[in-house]
Amino acid sequence: MKDLAEYKEKADMLKALAHPTRLCIVHGLIENECNVNGIIECMQMPQSTVSQQLGVLRNYGIIEGRRKGTEICYSVVNSQVRKLVNILMDNE
Repeated sequence: MKDLAEYKEKADMLKALAHPTRLCIVHGLIENECNVNGIIECMQMPQSTVSQQLGVLRNYGIIEGRRKGTEICYSVVNSQVRKLVNILMDNE
């Protein structure tokens, strides 16, 4: 039997993905890494909303930011999240 802590970790990951904006961001970042401005433009949302959602995803270890000059490009670093989102979005 698995340790209860492992179940909590998986449940927390699912909670992080259980918001339409975050799910959309993750799905987009699986396709291409992107900076905040690209995400804002694609989603037509205010910068504050996008930044808040990126923060949640970063805190759960789903995405990471990599500095490119003056901007930070985000990408999905959790392989389980990649697989799960691809299944959910029919991109197996």
